[in-house]
Amino acid sequence: MPSLKFDFQDINLIPRKCIVNSRSECDTSTNFGKFTFKLPVVPANMECVMNDEIAKKLAAAGYFYIHHRFNVDAVAFGKYMKSAGLPISISLGVNDADYETLKIMASADVFPDFVTIDIAHGHSIKMEKILRWIKSEYTVPPFIIAGNVSTAEASRDLETWGADAIKVGIGPGSACTTYVATGFGSRGCQAQVVKLCAQAVNKALIIADGGIKEPGDIAKALVMGADMVMIGGMFSALTDSPGNVVTGTDGRLYKEFWGSASAFQTGKKNRIEGTKKLLLMKNHGILDEMAYITECLQSAISYGGGKNLYCFSDVQHM
Repeated sequence: MPSLKFDFQDINLIPRKCIVNSRSECDTSTNFGKFTFKLPVVPANMECVMNDEIAKKLAAAGYFYIHHRFNVDAVAFGKYMKSAGLPISISLGVNDADYETLKIMASADVFPDFVTIDIAHGHSIKMEKILRWIKSEYTVPPFIIAGNVSTAEASRDLETWGADAIKVGIGPGSACTTYVATGFGSRGCQAQVVKLCAQAVNKALIIADGGIKEPGDIAKALVMGADMVMIGGMFSALTDSPGNVVTGTDGRLYKEFWGSASAFQTGKKNRIEGTKKLLLMKNHGILDEMAYITECLQSAISYGGGKNLYCFSDVQHM
């Protein structure tokens, strides 16, 4: 890793001549897999961010989603989404039960459109095994997202093993303690890591996962080479987010936000790499947040001298 590391907060994007009459003309839509979505943004596949209802709401409104993998009835969820004519996007791990889930979904004729193989350290032999199995087992495999990783080598390997998209980011999220516990990860240099991983792959898409604190960081991640940006904290304190509502000592309302490898999520007391915290509750829901992000990204496109997301491919930064 180069010594001159940088993160989103260290970057200023350099504006170019605006070529639209109104920012509302700017198109934020993106192609991902065989679908077109309204934004290159996806809420984190965490239990405090995503549930069945949020997934249905996002998909029906034309946004990408990834359901989490904790106590989800994937078959029932798949049947509903198929009957509604909406994409099926689920998360799995790398153990025997995860192989079985895909087999059951295939036999139930609710095979997913997107499968995210979601583990803390994605550059592993168990990841290689399941990716190669999916690609060889199914004549028409799902669009596979795999992660998480934080190196160019890992990104190249996951692509070689069969990943169509790669989730980049180990420990940059505010609810993750991997960096604190192990010293490994992309905390403080997530933007740089996204750029290195994007440069390392040939066709695989990059999902920048973690470290996004402001809407402007989304544009920065896209400039770094990301095709999709995954966000947790910004989506975890909404009126319709799944976390419990807690009244603080100051009388204000908060929402619980926790990491997927936290003791609260896993129920374990060992190998903990996440924490639970309280975030001040916002006064609007996820579709309102998506609309706000759309407006911010449209403005970013206008500053980038373009009409759509393609302008970010050659925006400079300092």
